[in-house]
Amino acid sequence: MTNYFIPIIIAIIFFVGIIKNIDIFQVFIKGAVDGLKTSMSIFPILLGIIAIISMLEASGFLSYMCKFLEPIFSIFHLPSELIPLALLRPISGSGALSFLEQIFKNHSPDSTIGLIASVMAGSSETTFYTIAIYFGAVNISKTKYALPAALIGDFVAMIMSVISVNLLC
Repeated sequence: MTNYFIPIIIAIIFFVGIIKNIDIFQVFIKGAVDGLKTSMSIFPILLGIIAIISMLEASGFLSYMCKFLEPIFSIFHLPSELIPLALLRPISGSGALSFLEQIFKNHSPDSTIGLIASVMAGSSETTFYTIAIYFGAVNISKTKYALPAALIGDFVAMIMSVISVNLLC
């Protein structure tokens, strides 16, 4: 059934377009043009995020922050190996995935640390990236409540990943 899902949706779109006398090709072209405009408007935001992440990693600032925050994270029983993942996940999904891969290489994916890292990566969001892209696409510059709420959600996801893995495994 799943192999036929997308062709069925496309057929329904064509069928509805024919019934309502809509020029489907023109609508498709307009959507493609709008998509390109959106891509061009968010490109500077993406470039800035990538540059910031690269500078954080290359300068050693991330290592310094991990050592500084280790006593705080130990209160929540978060293993020190997961601090870079917890710090990078709200900023960059690809940066967090590279740390997740390192965790899997150093520890087994089935280890407690590997399971916590998996749950943490799956239950948290790339907050700064998402806010920059979505708010930038619709020209919203005031993120007064969105950013703190999203960061609180990421923190809760981090704590709950430790609790849930320790309770269930």
